[in-house]
Amino acid sequence: MGDLDDARGILFPDALPSFHRREVPAGSAHLARWYWIARWDLPDGMVSTQSVLPFPASNLVVGPEGITLSGPTTAASARELAGRGWAFGVLLRSAGLAALGFAPAGIVDHEVDFPDPALAAGVAECMNAGDSGVAARVMSDWWAGVSRRAEPISEGAGLADRMIEIVESTPGIVGVEHLAREMGLSTRALQRLAKEYIGLSPLRIIRRYRLQEAALRLREDPGLTVARVAAELGYADQSHLAADFRSTLGLSARDYRRRLQP
Repeated sequence: MGDLDDARGILFPDALPSFHRREVPAGSAHLARWYWIARWDLPDGMVSTQSVLPFPASNLVVGPEGITLSGPTTAASARELAGRGWAFGVLLRSAGLAALGFAPAGIVDHEVDFPDPALAAGVAECMNAGDSGVAARVMSDWWAGVSRRAEPISEGAGLADRMIEIVESTPGIVGVEHLAREMGLSTRALQRLAKEYIGLSPLRIIRRYRLQEAALRLREDPGLTVARVAAELGYADQSHLAADFRSTLGLSARDYRRRLQP
């Protein structure tokens, strides 16, 4: 599936506010994967909880109150929305995070301030005016500047992006040894690569994509059994998939499916 249409990661899409993605210009595509834009306008007193199983990467997020950098997460995350608001996010690649001067291992499960008043004001002006297209151009101009100042992509960052592509596109990979063979690396070298450039272990990265895929399949095909999903995604058995669901999402695969029912 194309990046902009990738439905993985959103656990309860029917509960989403207005949400869409935009392409990153070719000149910055080595630093960021896509832009994502969310808007909401909720009745007084209403709170909408948005549950997400994030991609194993960091996000730069502009909101009405400024800019934050969210590191990779080790579990699902949730955010409560109320009133009226918006968010303009950038899903970063390994080289993009490095260009911003951050090491992923230092911001795992953390959200830190990213002070850039000019960027914050420029994006906010467009978003408050209801024009996410112009906001995207402001963000793209900013990234073009980052790209000009950034060091050439390191071999490690390129390998980390390749690792992500292999895990995404090969559902049968469920073990670190298998991934290391596909990468032509030792398991130890793969561990170092993932920690330095992504911030998560290879096994966490693999499991994140498998859980995203499992949740997507359970949402899209009500007749598909959990056992069949486990088999198709390379799990040894249904219990291993169930354990991943509970440890990462905090609920079983069956409970997840029940919550999807109207």
